[in-house]
Order: sequence, then structure tokens, then C-alpha cells
Amino acid sequence: MGTPEMDELQRSYVRLCHERGSEPQEAVLRQLEGARETAGGGRLDLSTQSLSMDSCEVLGILLQNDVTFTHVTLNDCMLSEEGSKLLLHGLRSNSVIKHLDLKGNNLRAEGAEVLGKFLRHNSSLISLTLEWNNLGMLDDAFSMFCDGLSFNQTLKKLDLRNNQINHTGAEELSMALKHNFTLQELDLRWNNMGLLGGRAMLSCMETNRNLLKLELSGNNIPSDILKAIEQTVEHNQERQTLKRDTVNQRQILTKEVQSLKQEKNKQFLNLMDTIDQQKEEMNRSNSRTTTLRLGKLQEALEDRKSVVNSLKSKLQMTEANLALSQQKAQDLEKLLSHTKQTGTSMREQQAKELRKEKEESASREAKLRQELASVHDKNLYYRSKVDELERRCKAQQQQLFDLKQELTDTGAELKIRAMQAEELLEAEKKRFRQSRDDAVVLHQKEVDHVARLLEDSEKATQERMQRLEVTKLGLEEELNRLKVTLANERIHAAEEIQKVRSATQLEEQQHSAVLQDKLRTLAQSRDQAQNQVLQQQQQTGELQAQNSQLGLEIECLKRRIDGFNQELAKKEQQKLAEVTKVRIELQEQIGHLEAELVAQEGLKEKISTLERQLKVQSNSQREMMLDKDGEIASLVEKLRMKEAEILRMREEDAQRASLLQNAILSYIHRSPLNK
Repeated sequence: MGTPEMDELQRSYVRLCHERGSEPQEAVLRQLEGARETAGGGRLDLSTQSLSMDSCEVLGILLQNDVTFTHVTLNDCMLSEEGSKLLLHGLRSNSVIKHLDLKGNNLRAEGAEVLGKFLRHNSSLISLTLEWNNLGMLDDAFSMFCDGLSFNQTLKKLDLRNNQINHTGAEELSMALKHNFTLQELDLRWNNMGLLGGRAMLSCMETNRNLLKLELSGNNIPSDILKAIEQTVEHNQERQTLKRDTVNQRQILTKEVQSLKQEKNKQFLNLMDTIDQQKEEMNRSNSRTTTLRLGKLQEALEDRKSVVNSLKSKLQMTEANLALSQQKAQDLEKLLSHTKQTGTSMREQQAKELRKEKEESASREAKLRQELASVHDKNLYYRSKVDELERRCKAQQQQLFDLKQELTDTGAELKIRAMQAEELLEAEKKRFRQSRDDAVVLHQKEVDHVARLLEDSEKATQERMQRLEVTKLGLEEELNRLKVTLANERIHAAEEIQKVRSATQLEEQQHSAVLQDKLRTLAQSRDQAQNQVLQQQQQTGELQAQNSQLGLEIECLKRRIDGFNQELAKKEQQKLAEVTKVRIELQEQIGHLEAELVAQEGLKEKISTLERQLKVQSNSQREMMLDKDGEIASLVEKLRMKEAEILRMREEDAQRASLLQNAILSYIHRSPLNK
């Protein structure tokens, strides 16, 4: 039989659904029934159930004052933003729930804000799972979530895997962890924190001594930062175990001392009781037995003295143990002073390393500025090229206009000659009959020749279009690769800029070759048009002298001239379209280069912020070194192996760079632009 609390919960769910004009979900009722039959209502599992907004609101009201469930599981329920808000608003005042699972619900901006309010007000939750959501999509909303986490004082385990948390979100989270001293386990795997996020988490670990487990794999964080974070986590674990051991030893010693004091008091009281009893017996006894009793009493006193002496020896042993414990404490204090000295030496070494890093960053910044100047010069060179191409296009348009004018003039001349030829038509009909047949054959050959020329020109234009598309795709791929590399790795910026420089040189050569090909093709097409016009003029002169039926052929020539005019107009439109495309491509290249300049200015700002963060980190490291206790002993041994670790870190950096390059190339090949 089910418990009355669970039956009442089901009835309340049905009643509230009817009050809101919605049907209760059978899946929710089945889960409530299953929870009632199995665990007595301790766990509510609604995984993979599609909850409507009304059901979320009703469940929020039911769980607001519920004392039955301690585990609530809502995996893969695809909660809407409004539904999650209603549900978490009800859970906010619940004082019994310990574990909440919201994995795979696509929570975004509003969900992050509601979770922040929930963590700020809830005082019973121990474990929270938020895997496979999108809480880090908007920085402002995620900052509200981090504010709520900083005020929470009960949460011990938090799972934030696959939540699109970037370096800004990592900085917000590190600020929250500096104020939260109860969280012990944090899972941040498979996000996008990067180098800046890893440094932010490392800075928060310097002040947070209670975080015992931190997972950061799959965040593009360098291995040296991950190793430093793991070392701080291990130091926190060792510190916690040392605290537990000292507390246990202190409790054991206090219990032993108290038990010894109690035993001593009991024995003393028993001795006094026996003495009192013996005195009474001596007073009641006769004088004859006094001597015997006195002897017995003396024997008893001697026994008691031996017992007292044994107790004194025990007290001396306990005092010796206490002295040993005090000696151990003094030894620990000496060890702490030694560790502090080693910490100061390590701090000096770290300061030297920081100075070296600053010098390297200054040299890199100088290189970046030089490369920016070279890119600016290239932009000016490209703009001059664009102006020159525009001037050439205008000259070609003027030439085309002159050709049109010549064609109109030739058309007028042809009309005048046609009138003259009509007068001579009757006289020369018999004479040029044979020449007419020859002219027909020649006309057919010319038509075939013009058709072949048109086909060749169409093929050439198609090939030019294909080459332009290939160059456009190459430019887009190169720019995408540059954006990805600049956004992901500032350390490899110098190498990537060198690659961009070589790639841009190749692009300039290819683009200049393509433009030269275009100019050659345009000049060839212009020469062909001029040759065609000259051939037309010669043909019209020959036809006037040879053809007996000059009127009919003049009409044919008119039609041919109209066709040529249309073809010239089409070619002119194609040329204008190609010129506009080239101009648009050059403007896009200039825009991309200006965007790269803006990105490089952003890199400068990031470099300045990183220098400030380095200063802050150096100050926090000074404070951290003063608080370090037993963890420096292990660091002394690790310092001996530092050279080997540095070599291994360099190899890992080289491997990571190669892996990053391969990943970028694979991403570019898999991108929709290449498909």
C-alpha cells in the first residue's frame, strides 16, 4: 500500500491541473506512483518526460513545501525557459531537497538567471547537475548565475559540462569561487575556456582552499596551467586530510586525558571511602583488636599508596605524551618556517619567470606592430590597384562607346550606299549573278566563323568565372582560418601571422595573375571586335561591288550588325559585371583586412589586461606563499624534476600546436563553405 503523503501529492497534482484547465500528464502520475511504491517517496525521477508548462507550474507549487523527496531528476525533459522558471521558483523555498539533476534541458539565458536566484535563496541543496545545457551562451546571464553561486553556502557538488562557457564566463566563475567556501567538487569539462579561462581558474584556486576536485579537460587549456591547477587541488586535498587527522588526534587525546582524570577521581574517592570505613571500624572495635586492625590498615594504606604511585606513573606517562605532542608541534612549526623560506625562493623564481614572460610579450607586441604596419601598407597598395583598375575600366568603357559610335556611322553609310546600289541594281543583275552564289558561300563561312568565335568567347568567360569563384573560396577559407587561429591561440600569433603573410603573398600573386588574365582576355575581345568591324566593312564593300542582289544582302548585313550590337552590349554587360565582382571582392578583402586590424588591436588590449592580471596574480601569489603549510615539502621534490618537466611541457606544447593545426584544418575542410 502507498503512503498517505504520496496519495495526497497525487491528488493535489490532479486538483491543481484541473484548476488551471489542463489535463494531468499520465507520465507524471506514473512516476509519482512508481516513487510511492519503491522508495517511499525519497526520489522523484521524471527523466526523458516531456513536461508541459502547466505541469512545470503545478510541480513547482507541489514541491514548494514538500518534505518527501530529497532527489529530483529531470534529465532530458527539454524544459522551456518559462517552464524551468516556474519549476525552479517552487524549488527555491524547498528545505528538504538535496540532489537536483537538470541534464540536457537546453537551459540558456533565462535559465541561468533563474538558477542564480535559486542558488542564492536555497539552503538545502548539496548536488546540482547541469550537463549539456547552454548556460554560458550569454555573459550577462551567466554572471547572474555566478553571483547566486557565490552566495550559496550548502552546495558541495556542481556539474557544468558542455555548457559553452568561454573565458569571460570562467572569469565570472572564478570570482564566485573566491567567495564560496562550501563547494568541494566542480566539473567544467568540454567547454571553451581557453588560455584566459584556465588562468582565471588558477587564480581562484590560490584563495579557495575547500575545492577538492576540479575537472577541466576539453577546454583548450595549456598543459602547464592544468598541471598547476591539479597541484593546487592536491594541496587542498592534503590540507583537508591533515586537518581531519589533527582533529581526530586532538579528540583522542582529550578523551584519554578525561578518562584518566575520571579514573583518578574514582580511585581517590574509593580510597577515601575505605579509609572512612576503616576508621569507623576502628572506633567500634575493642582495644584488643586495634593493633591487628592497625596493621591491616597499614597494609591497606600501603596497597593504596602503590595504587597512587601507579596512577602517578600513568599521569607522568600522559604528561610525557603531551610533551611529545608539543615537541611535534614545535617540529611542525620549524617545518613551516622552512617551507616559508623555500616558498620565498620559489616566489623569487616565479617573479623572474614573470619578468621573462613580460619581455617576451613586449617583443611579440613589437613584432605584431611591425606586421600591422606592413598590412597597412598592403592595404594602401591594394587600394591603389583598385583605383588603377577603375581607371582602366573607364578607359575600356570609353573605347566601347567609340566603337558604338563607329558602328552607327557605318550603319548610316550603309544606308546611303544601299540607296545608290538600288539604282544600279537593274543594270548589273546579269553581270553579278555568278558572284552572288560565291558570296552566299562566303557568307555561310563567315557566319560559321562568327559562331565559333562566340562559342570561344563564352567558354573563356565561363573559365574566368570559375577562376574567380575558386579565388573567392580560397580567400574565404584563408580568412576563416586566420580568424579561428587569432581567436584561439595568442601564444602562436607570431607563427600564424607569418603563415598569413605567406598566404597573402600567394593570394596577391594569384590575384594579380587572374587580373592580368582578365585584362588580356578583355584586350583580345576588344581586338576581336575591332577585327570583326573591319571585316564587316570590307565585306560590305565587296558585296556592293560583287553581289547582284545587293538589297537583299544589305538587309542581311543589317540584321547581322544588329546581332553584333546585341553581342557587344552583352559583352559590355558581362565586362561590367566582372569589373563589379572584382571591385566587390577587393572591397571584401579590404574589409577583412580592416577586421584583422581591429582584431589585432583587441589582441593589444588583451595583452595589457593579461599584464594587469599577471600583476594581480603575483600579488596573490605573495599572499598565498605566506599561507602555505605542509604542501611545500612535496614541491621541493618536484622542483628537482622541473627541468625534465619543462622539456616534457615543451614537447606537449609542440604536440598541442600540431593537434590544433590539424583540428583547424579538419574544421575548415568540414565547414559548409567547402561543401
